[in-house]
Amino acid sequence: MFDFKIHSTEGAARRGKFSTPHGEVQTPAFMPVGTLGTVKGLIMDEVSALGAEMVLANTYHLYLRPGHELVHDLGGLHEFMRWDGPILTDSGGYQVFSLAKIRDLYEDRVEFQSHIDGSKHEFTPESVVDIQRTLGADVIMALDECPPAGADHSYVSVSNIRTIKWLERCRARFQELEERGESPQQTLFPVLQGNIYDDLRREHARQFMEIEDWTGYGIGGLSVGESKDDMWRVLELLHDELPMNRPRYLMGVGYPDDLLEAVARGCDLFDCVAPTRNARHGAAWTSQEGQVNLKMARFREDTRPLDTECDCYTCSCYDRAYLRHLVVASEWLAVRLLSIHNLRFLTALSEESRRRIDEGTFRSWSQEWLERYRGSGAQLTDHI
Repeated sequence: MFDFKIHSTEGAARRGKFSTPHGEVQTPAFMPVGTLGTVKGLIMDEVSALGAEMVLANTYHLYLRPGHELVHDLGGLHEFMRWDGPILTDSGGYQVFSLAKIRDLYEDRVEFQSHIDGSKHEFTPESVVDIQRTLGADVIMALDECPPAGADHSYVSVSNIRTIKWLERCRARFQELEERGESPQQTLFPVLQGNIYDDLRREHARQFMEIEDWTGYGIGGLSVGESKDDMWRVLELLHDELPMNRPRYLMGVGYPDDLLEAVARGCDLFDCVAPTRNARHGAAWTSQEGQVNLKMARFREDTRPLDTECDCYTCSCYDRAYLRHLVVASEWLAVRLLSIHNLRFLTALSEESRRRIDEGTFRSWSQEWLERYRGSGAQLTDHI
């Protein structure tokens, strides 16, 4: 049902295949974010055509609207959003801690007010499993606490203990529902925390593996304000701690250069809202110039495609001058075209990473790619 096989490696970088009841995912893979059951501005057939094989949806947002029970009654999340491939839902914990107007954290639950209307709600380890089971995603995530960047060691240590206790309760509820036969075919991933503290990261990973041989592992609490050097160091540490034969999902990371750096450190799955969020602000990624802001006057008469190396619809049909016009005029078409490009940029980067790992040229290729993307003199930082 769920299986992960590694086909080739180069250093810590892995080329694999994650099998689920709704299809296979070639890894490394970027998962577009469909927060409310939609990748903003696109239909799911377009998302598939861009090369995406798995998408993410958000438990917190779907719980608040339209409601997980309604989604279930309408055929489940796959039918609801017209996506027949694998889906991962996060637990909603991060959104509770980052979006909720008011929230109170207890040992057994978190209480919060909706960012939409201020209504009061609570999440427990059991309820987030129930909600995700009702939604019907393939991979569901355990409830965790994500300490903020800059949290001190003592706070993170206590938080890790809470996340372990919540994981055990999530697992018990998951197994209970499986035994009843009341749920779709799903698997549960834990979320590793520990902030930037090596000892806490190592301890958390070992505690998780003592509980169960999980199908895969989420790596949380990175890309939340810590330095890049801290992020890379933590990933290198976890590469030695986590089992090789399980997929590693680096949560919330998906800028192009970050994706390559994380692939080099053994990560397999990625998600990030940046492709569509940047598009809404007129920003696009290019292999030659890095991220460009199309509001800038220098693009007013630029008849080149966004990226000569990109095969997306936007780059095949439109030039920078026209795209700038749409952005400056606040035309909705600009958001669609830039979203198409940014998403394809990441899926194509994932595809090329897989090919290069198979060939054994990932290290040299990624070094050259990052030098162009970041500018002269940039390097792929040291990795395993």
